[in-house]
Order: sequence, then structure tokens, then C-alpha cells
Amino acid sequence: MDGLIYAYHVPNSTGQQQYTQARLAALQEQRKLRKASQEESSEHIERTVSGESTKSGTSKERLHQRDDRYGVMEHLRANTSSSSSSSNHSEHVHRVLLNNPFELRHGRRYLRELPYPLPCDLAELHRQSLRTLLGCRVFGRAICSPNVAKAVPRKVLEIGCGSGYWSSMCHDYFCSLKYPKASFTGLDVAPLAPDLKKQGLDWTFVQHDLRRIPLPFDDEAFDLVMLKDLSLALPLGAPFQRFLDETIRILRVGGTLEIWESDHVLRSLLPHPPPPVSKQPLDQETAARTATFLIAPGTPFAPAQNKYLQHASAWISEALDRRQLPPLPCARIAQVLYQEPDALGDVGIRRVAIPLGELRWERETVRTAVDSPMSNKGKTKMSENPLTADQAALRQTALLTVLQMIESMEPLLKEVSGKNSEEWSHWWASMMADLLDPARGSLNGECLEVGAWWATKLPE
Repeated sequence: MDGLIYAYHVPNSTGQQQYTQARLAALQEQRKLRKASQEESSEHIERTVSGESTKSGTSKERLHQRDDRYGVMEHLRANTSSSSSSSNHSEHVHRVLLNNPFELRHGRRYLRELPYPLPCDLAELHRQSLRTLLGCRVFGRAICSPNVAKAVPRKVLEIGCGSGYWSSMCHDYFCSLKYPKASFTGLDVAPLAPDLKKQGLDWTFVQHDLRRIPLPFDDEAFDLVMLKDLSLALPLGAPFQRFLDETIRILRVGGTLEIWESDHVLRSLLPHPPPPVSKQPLDQETAARTATFLIAPGTPFAPAQNKYLQHASAWISEALDRRQLPPLPCARIAQVLYQEPDALGDVGIRRVAIPLGELRWERETVRTAVDSPMSNKGKTKMSENPLTADQAALRQTALLTVLQMIESMEPLLKEVSGKNSEEWSHWWASMMADLLDPARGSLNGECLEVGAWWATKLPE
């Protein structure tokens, strides 16, 4: 900025020329002094590192002072990575983020200086709450681990809690088990959650950037830790592995770690998938009641058939790949947990496909059944609508969250698709008209895939 000359500070005519010349000469002199100072500092560092004799003026303390002054700490970064100055700077940046975590981009509110690609406004919080509600419905409860129902946790932590809606749902589930005394803690970089104490929860909110290790909790502080929808906040790989190690640290021995996630790229469920063998009859009952499908290794899938969802899935995949985020996190979480055999045991998995609309082969199956000579009741009603009102509403909600996800990713998808604002608006309007009109029958088995994974912490 010192090279800029602002016109409204400068006199006119001859005075202007004299001012400009004097200002340029002063800037040139400043550059010379700065360059000489940097050369002196670099020479000083080289003498010290090479072991040459130095006087008191070149002591280690003065070397650090000189480095801090002229900004050449890069030369000694390998030896001073844990220096107090670096720690103080990192703490300052963290505090600034916590005090002002939001910024306005593309007309929506986003987290400031974080790689998280989704907005953090009311519309996105609503979508996340609907996903949580869908998970609780298709899983049949707020926690899938069977150990939780046997011994209800006393201290629960939800990392990346957002609005805290899952904690509220889990509290209701514990109350249904006649155990309303569990305490809940929510952690997030932004204070989005309301005061859940007003809803009867023993609730504490901790504001913290979950990428910042260690987390602000003692060893074995919690009986249950929930990680929900964090695939876009922490990429699977080295960052997630460090975070997982930290999560295991704060979980007590015998405690439960549970992860909920959904895929961002859509696939189509092929007709008549064979029912997977489940050791839990409740899972099969829940799938039948909600008209969803349990996913097993042999479940037949194909890429999305609808042209708009094909385009959206391809753009989402490319946009997330560019940011080193997983488009299909559900395929990788189990592997991450199984890689911790010394720390985690009793790993369990439950994956569910939620169709986004009525499946053609469902209607054909029902019509065949009611047209059978053995059946003579309810023929017309069943053939017109094989889904109950609740089942149809659940699928409509799943479709709504998919459309909201595409809307939340609009800036990323416009970038990878190359569409301008007018082209995107036309594509968006055509997609909405196609997908929200049941008469068109444009959905061909496309599903929202959700999953739950859980494990128990083992003694050392």
C-alpha cells in the first residue's frame, strides 16, 4: 500500500509534481533500507547457524527478535515450529474466527476462512434438520448402536452440532427409555444452536474449530460421541484420522462412537433388490414400515437415470474432488473404523436407501398381487397408491433435501458446469418442473443413501 499515491491528498499543478517526486524518492529510500535490513538479517542467521563466533549481540534471543522484526522466520521454521510466537498467532486467528465466524457470499451466509463448502443460513440448517429427522425415521431411533439401549449414556457429545437438533432428538429417545438424565454437549465453530435448556435438556455448548487439535475436553470425558454429516467439514484421510484419534481419546473405555453420513452423489436402485440378511429383526421391520431398503454388498445399483440428477451428480462429484472431499463417504467410513482394531471393536453398520419417489416396479408388484384370483378386496385403492401417506411423505422429504443440497451448492456447481446465471436459472427451473411433477414419472429408482456406523472403545 505504500506505493499508492492518493489523488485527494495531493496538491494541484506544480505543487502536485513536486509532491509526487518527493513521495517517489521517499518510497525508494524506504525500499533500500528494507532491503539492507533483510540482507543484514539473513547474513546474521547464516553466521549463527554455521557456528561462527558471535558476540552478545548475536545471541539466540536477539536472533529471534530480529527474525520476528523482519519476517524471515521461514529460515528456521523446522527448528521453531512450536515457538510461542507461532502459538500466539494461531490462537489469535482462532479467536478472531470464533468472534466473527460468518461472512456474506453469493447472497448467503458462509463460514469465514474455512473450506466448508455449504452455507450456514436458515435454509441450510433446515435441510440438515430434515436429514436428521429422516435418519431417525429410517433407523427407527436416534442411536443405532445396540449398546446404548442396554446402558444409556450419561454424558453425550455431538461434534459439529449445528442447530443441536440431533441432541434434542436423542434426548427424546432417552426419555422414551425412561432415562431423561443424560447431559448433552454440542461443539461447533459457530454458535448456531439455541439454548436447549429451555426444552428440558441438560445442555452445554462449546464453540471450537473441530480441525483444531486437541479438542477442549479431558481424556475419557464422554460415554457417547456422535459425528454426524462431517464429510464436507473434514475430508477422509490424514485430517480425519487425526480427528478420529482425538475423538477416541475423549471417549471412555466401553463408550460408543457413532457416525451418521449420507452420500452426495445419487444412484438408482434396480428393480426387486433381494432383502439382505439382517441379524436385527427390528431393522427389517423398520424398512418395511418406512418403505425403504436396507443396503447390503449385493444390493443392485446403477447410476442415476434422470438426466437432471445425472448432471447434478457429475457436477457435485467434480466440485468435491477439486476440494479433496468425498462425494461418496458412505463407502469409506467402515474401512476407517476397521483400521483401528486396537482402539475400536464391535463395529456395526446400517445403510439404507430412501427412494425419492414411487418406484414403478413397486406399483407393478402391487397390481399383480391385487389382480390375483386369491385377492378380491381393495383392488382399486391398492393399485392406485401402494404407499401410505407417511411413506410418500418420507420420500418427498428425501427429494426435498436433495434439491436443497443442489441449491446450497449452486456456486460450486455453476463453476464446474460453466453455466452463467441465466443458464443456471433455466436449468434449475426445468429440473424443478421435472422432478416435482409426479405425473411425469421422471424418477427411475434414484435414492438418497444414508448410513450409520458405530463402534465401542476398547481398553488399552
